[in-house]
Amino acid sequence: MTRASDTQGAARDRTRDGAVLSKEGLPGWLDPVVRAVETVRPTQLSRFLPPADGAGRQSAVLILFGDGTREGEGEGGKEAGRGPELLLMERAGSLRSHPGQPAFPGGALDPEDGDPRGDGPLRAALREAEEETGLDPAGVQLFGVLPKLYIPVSGFVVTPVLAWWREPSPVGVVDPAETARVFTVPVADLTDPANRVTTLHPSGHRGPAFLVESALVWGFTAGIIDRLLHFAGWERPWDPDKQVPLDWRA
Repeated sequence: MTRASDTQGAARDRTRDGAVLSKEGLPGWLDPVVRAVETVRPTQLSRFLPPADGAGRQSAVLILFGDGTREGEGEGGKEAGRGPELLLMERAGSLRSHPGQPAFPGGALDPEDGDPRGDGPLRAALREAEEETGLDPAGVQLFGVLPKLYIPVSGFVVTPVLAWWREPSPVGVVDPAETARVFTVPVADLTDPANRVTTLHPSGHRGPAFLVESALVWGFTAGIIDRLLHFAGWERPWDPDKQVPLDWRA
């Protein structure tokens, strides 16, 4: 279901190079996510917020929702997939920051991305996603931005940029030195209580995690997914006492 008349007055902010934040034409199943993005507060997402002194390296990630359809022989040249999904990647094990972890596509802002307090994160999220997964940015519709968050272990100040994969394009590993694999995860698998666990770090830190697509999604990425599922009303009751231990290298 695609919204029409109810989106005609949606805000649209254009950046200098044509990047757009737009809610027009989004599928109806994304409505709860749109509402969550518009109302959620930083402290509802994480206890780790950007340093007040402005320290930290500015970065952005792309949280890309697709409907799960693929090019095929079905109606309109499409074939049914597994329902709404999220695009993730697994970082190369040789990277200095968060090696081997499943993550959203993204990375640090470059000077040419522009103002980190303005539209810079939008450009950075799309640029990094293209560099890491090979997706075509022309088929991606940006529709929202979450509050900036902080990753203490790496010192990144992260702007999560949410998007709709309006026209899916082929994706895969572009540079093996950066990315080990690229994959999508059905939202239904993320909400399945059987796939939800709590990670326990030797430091004592506990956090939500997901056992999906032969991967353990944890840390910052899992925290964002957990909060989006919760505030969108998609979360199903699960057992937080089901634990997966991490080691000191994590």
